[in-house]
Amino acid sequence: MVVADLGRVLLLEQTAYSHPWSRGNFIDSLAAGYTAELRLDDSGGLLGYFVALPGFEETHLLNLTVAPARQRAGQGSAMLQRLLTLCQQRGDQALWLEVRPSNLPALALYRGFGFVEVGNRRNYYPANGNLREDALVLRLGLPGLDVARPPLTAGLAEPQAGGPDAVV
Repeated sequence: MVVADLGRVLLLEQTAYSHPWSRGNFIDSLAAGYTAELRLDDSGGLLGYFVALPGFEETHLLNLTVAPARQRAGQGSAMLQRLLTLCQQRGDQALWLEVRPSNLPALALYRGFGFVEVGNRRNYYPANGNLREDALVLRLGLPGLDVARPPLTAGLAEPQAGGPDAVV
């Protein structure tokens, strides 16, 4: 995805969501170097896109959108698989995301990939009127890379008899 794609990306975004991302959201993401890819059909038509924030040994999926007329036909799975491949190539240990509890098709997609719920962000998403909707925080450990980390204090010497703060 590049800035020149944003016209059609925004049209799809506004078609797919009651509270779509703004042009500024996309421009900021592209300018910051986030991972952003389009999914096109054979004639170049826009099927969907995703935007993800790479971090230290993990990635955060910010937006995965499928054209409403093409939903439930494998497009979301294909884009999520593409992102997982990129995450594994980067050496990521986990992929994170937030999703509306009311977005049952998205929840089914993510759970089908093995994502697990690890938290809840209260009043995270705008909803109709002045209401807000919570977000479920989901995490997927990436196979072969999601290893237990030693505690931060590992490798530090134990205090000696000379006092509570003595270090060897």
